[in-house]
Amino acid sequence: MMEAVTESATDNGGTAEVDPRLEQERTLAAPRRRYGLPARALFLTMDTVYGRGQSIPTFRVLEVVARMPYQAWESVAYVAETHTHETPEFARRIHDRVEEARHQQDNELWHLLIIEEMLHRQDHRSRPIRDRVLPQILAFVYYQISWLLYVVRPAWSYRLNADFEDHAEHSYMEFVRAHPELENEPWHSAFEVDYGRHDTVADLFRQIALDERAHKESSEERMEHARFAPSD
Repeated sequence: MMEAVTESATDNGGTAEVDPRLEQERTLAAPRRRYGLPARALFLTMDTVYGRGQSIPTFRVLEVVARMPYQAWESVAYVAETHTHETPEFARRIHDRVEEARHQQDNELWHLLIIEEMLHRQDHRSRPIRDRVLPQILAFVYYQISWLLYVVRPAWSYRLNADFEDHAEHSYMEFVRAHPELENEPWHSAFEVDYGRHDTVADLFRQIALDERAHKESSEERMEHARFAPSD
């Protein structure tokens, strides 16, 4: 039976008292965000290459791409720190953004490693161009767009990430609903110590979806106070 309290490497680094099954229903009942043009173009590209249905190989593509905005924000923030070191308190607030982005990026990395581990165990037959080269190209393009939007108007970059994370949250929850057999599939991983223990694969995917929701909500909050400012 699933525990009502789950542990995870979420952004707050703590234990969240939630019922993942109820949170799954909450996600599935909620409308998706109204995705902007860059997000719609990205999702259309992924659907064209990998199909519209969710699968573990497509989740790998999602997770390869997912870390890019956080890397872009971290890069811009480090440059900003260089130019603001004469006002230490302001520079420290910028560094807080760096740490936040790094933590979210690390969380997405655990997702990627866990998904990759699953594919290895399933002896998934990888196709180099489709499964390796194209995701890297998508990630590169997504990084450049996220970086450029962040430089021009940070709120646009946060909005793009919120769109992406909303898409990921719904995708994982829909996959669990479409595959009830995952409720009885135990999950064991070399990354349990890093990410947290979950009894079944269904539990695991619900938690990943909740991580994506937390990232989405963080970006939505940042949209309101996107630019670095001395009063930030």
